[in-house]
Amino acid sequence: MTPVHGHEPDPIVAYQGEPGAFSEEAIVELWGAAASPLACHTFAEVVRAVREGSARFGMLPVENSIAGPVRTSLAAIADSGLTAVGATELRIRLCLLAHPGVGIDALRSVESHPVAIEQCMVYLRAHPWLSVREAFDTAGAARAVAASGDRTRGAIASERAGELTGLATLASGIEDRADNVTRFTIVARERLPLPSRALDRGRARANLER
Repeated sequence: MTPVHGHEPDPIVAYQGEPGAFSEEAIVELWGAAASPLACHTFAEVVRAVREGSARFGMLPVENSIAGPVRTSLAAIADSGLTAVGATELRIRLCLLAHPGVGIDALRSVESHPVAIEQCMVYLRAHPWLSVREAFDTAGAARAVAASGDRTRGAIASERAGELTGLATLASGIEDRADNVTRFTIVARERLPLPSRALDRGRARANLER
């Protein structure tokens, strides 16, 4: 996939989360190596990075096919004054991650972003001994579990997040439905060209109006 270059050949694209987050994956899927992802802690920080010029674009999730609208992200976009310049979709495959050598029976808690947790309720109900903790990001949850050294903690995140943090995949595809898709809106300070795979601005606006 060859991107259509705008003002810079290697645009910085802000996203909420840490390396291994699904928003980062959406950036890579769309731009390939022709973009530099910029990790931000919150959706508001993504908006700020674009508004202040630290990033050319922002990649923000707006709706998941299981969990519904991502309201905190939609609110950040609504208050941003930025332009929705395009959209994209990403198939979401969620994994249960844990320290290598740990089985699911040894886990006592699992953590992830609230939207990811909502996508795995069938699996979580089937394992009722797992207490659920909310984290700011799926990849951030994986990093926190890995750093803790606590072998009773697990995380719900992408397989790549597990690879980046040294966690093992205990189960994959634990989302409630196989057609689990997240829709993203791409924002910028002005209308700018996007890679040809991006959905058009009309679809971006439709995402915001759902």
